[in-house]
Amino acid sequence: MSTLALKGPAWVTARQYRRTLWLAGATGILALVVIGVLRIWDAQYPDVRTEDGYWVRDQFNSGFPWLIGAMRSFSEGVLGIPFVVALFVAGPMVAREFESGTYQLSLTQSVTPASWLRSKLAVATAATLGTVLLLTGAYALGWFRVADGYSLLRTDIGPYMVLGTVLVAHTLLAVAVGALAGLLIHRTLVAMSAAGLFVGVTLLVLHACRWDFLTPVTITGEAVEGASTLMAPEGSLLMEQGLIMADGRRESGWFCGDSEGVCRVDEPVSAQYLDYHPVSHVLPTQLIETGIVLALAALAALAAFRVLRARHP
Repeated sequence: MSTLALKGPAWVTARQYRRTLWLAGATGILALVVIGVLRIWDAQYPDVRTEDGYWVRDQFNSGFPWLIGAMRSFSEGVLGIPFVVALFVAGPMVAREFESGTYQLSLTQSVTPASWLRSKLAVATAATLGTVLLLTGAYALGWFRVADGYSLLRTDIGPYMVLGTVLVAHTLLAVAVGALAGLLIHRTLVAMSAAGLFVGVTLLVLHACRWDFLTPVTITGEAVEGASTLMAPEGSLLMEQGLIMADGRRESGWFCGDSEGVCRVDEPVSAQYLDYHPVSHVLPTQLIETGIVLALAALAALAAFRVLRARHP
């Protein structure tokens, strides 16, 4: 077991931030316990089969609403993980070392600048991955009960981020960007702000364009006034719907429906259309986004070592 123990700069780093590491692990374990208890509570009241053949929740099952509420909060909370990681690595872990002069003390202990940075990245990465894996397990435990409903579709932001490799990739990017910001700025608060801003912009940009990675599926139907509106399959992500004009031009937002939505009368209409992403597009979309984010993380980590080598040869 002694060979598995941390040594040298990595041991010092883990010892220095042990409270934060314990807190990260405790957060993952707490999430697992809370979701596990709610699942057990919910399981005490099995669903009831109606005369029509549908399964409905038992009227005495008060644990199920709590589980839904916890999963919704979980979906929102996990989006902040990359921010927290980036802020911590950029500020307390790297920039503050330069701001307080602790970095110079480390170099007097026969530690090279590269070894010092590697230890920081290794400890931060290991703690981040361990915590994210615990949170992913807890989320999956609850999601399988409330899947495809209650704002928890596979294409919704929470399940999309957690149930796959995307959250892991974004947290690894946060570690690398945090280290780079700390090395470039050397001011704790400014470095934290820069790292958080970069992570936030990355999340927003990818959120805006991730569903453009793959071509959506298109279904069409006859454009007859009063006809039923086209419907995407259950669990899919609706992208756009409208009318196809006689000249082949698309008019988004128009459709031929049963109530107020009626076909255009000023131009000839040939068909209705609807674009959507089926559930089968989620995994390849996640893999594409993961590749993009990991490439950015690798570039940020490489840049961090280049900056360290240039300033502290």
